[in-house]
Amino acid sequence: MPETEAASRLAAQARLEALSFQDLDAWANDDHAAAFKAFLRSCHALDASAAELRPAQAPEHHLLAICREALNNENLSRSEARRFFETHFQPFAIIPHSGNGFLTGYYEPEFLGSRTPDSGFKVPLLARPDDLVTIPQGETLPGIDRALQAARRTAKGYAPYPDRAAIEDGGLGSLAKPVVYLREPAEAFIIHVQGSSRIRLTDGSVMRVAYAGRNGRPYTSIGRVLVQRGEMDLETMTLEKLMGWLKSHPGPAKELMRQNQSYIFFREADELSPEDGPIGGAGFPLVPGRSLAVDRSLWAYGLPFWLEGELPSTLDRSEPLRRLMIAQDTGSAIVGPARGDFFFGSGEEAGTRAGLLRHTTRFVVLKPKAQP
Repeated sequence: MPETEAASRLAAQARLEALSFQDLDAWANDDHAAAFKAFLRSCHALDASAAELRPAQAPEHHLLAICREALNNENLSRSEARRFFETHFQPFAIIPHSGNGFLTGYYEPEFLGSRTPDSGFKVPLLARPDDLVTIPQGETLPGIDRALQAARRTAKGYAPYPDRAAIEDGGLGSLAKPVVYLREPAEAFIIHVQGSSRIRLTDGSVMRVAYAGRNGRPYTSIGRVLVQRGEMDLETMTLEKLMGWLKSHPGPAKELMRQNQSYIFFREADELSPEDGPIGGAGFPLVPGRSLAVDRSLWAYGLPFWLEGELPSTLDRSEPLRRLMIAQDTGSAIVGPARGDFFFGSGEEAGTRAGLLRHTTRFVVLKPKAQP
C-alpha cells in the first residue's frame, strides 16, 4: 500500500499527538539497551532488504538511515541507547477515534507430537498448499472479494480459498500435506492462533513449526464467542480455562472453532536454535518482552512503540507496564492503530501470562526524525 494511502487510513482511525520524552511515564527507568538490541534485529533485516514473512508498510527512508547508524554502534549501554532513541525519534501518542488502545499477549506454545499418525496423534498441522496465493496488503485478484487476503489458483482463474470447516472436512484433497500430528484439535487450534510452536516428539527431540501462510479468511475470537454465550466470564478467562473447555466439550468445541474461518499453514523451522524465539511477521526470531505485533496495514516493522499499562503475572496480580517495544510481528486479530500483541516467550508460564493480558493500554509511536 502506498505510504500516502496508509497515512490516510491512519488519520481516519486516530490522531497523533506530539509529546516529549519527559511526557512518557517512567521512560528513564526502562532498559533501553534491551530495546536497542531488539531494534538491531529489525535493522539487520531492513538493511539487507530481507523478505518479510507477512509484508507490512514500507519503512520510511528516515528509519532506514537511523538503522544504518544503529548498525555502526551496536554495543550501547543503557544510557547510550536511551540517548540514541531520544536523538533519532519523536514520540507521538496514538489516540484512536474509537477509544483507548488495547493490548493482548501471545506466546510460543509447546505440545507433544509425532511425525507419523497413530491412535494417539491424529490431528495434523498442514503445510502450505501449492495452490494457495497470498494477496499483498491493499491489492486484490480478479473475482476475489477485497476482504479476503488469499485465493486458490485454479485452471479457470482464482477462487476464494476454503474456510476452516471445509479444510478440516478434506476440501484440500491431496494438497493437504501434514507437517506433524498432535493429540487434540484444541492444541492444533491454539497453535493456529499463536502462529508457531515447539513440538516435543515421541523420540524426545523438539521440532519447531513456523507460520507459512493462511487461507485469507477473517479471524474470529472463540474466547469472545464463549463470553457472549455466557459460557465464561471475560475477567476470569485464561488460556488454561479455554483449553479445558475445548477438551471437555469436543462436539460443541468443533462447531465453535469452525466459527473462526481463518486457517494457518506451517513449515518445519529447522533453522532455529533452541534459544531462538519463533519467527515473526518481519521474518526473523522474536524477542520475548520486546517484540510487538502491530497492524501491518498501518505500521512498518522496526518502529519503536512505548507502552503504558498493566502487565499481569497471575490472575489477581499485575505490575506496571512501562516499556519500549519494537514492531516485529503482526496477526489477523491485530487491527487498529493502537492495537498490539505482546510477545511473552515460549512455554507454559509465558502462555499463562499471555492468556491474562487483555488490557487497555496507552500506545506511543516513536516516529523517525529527519536525518541530516
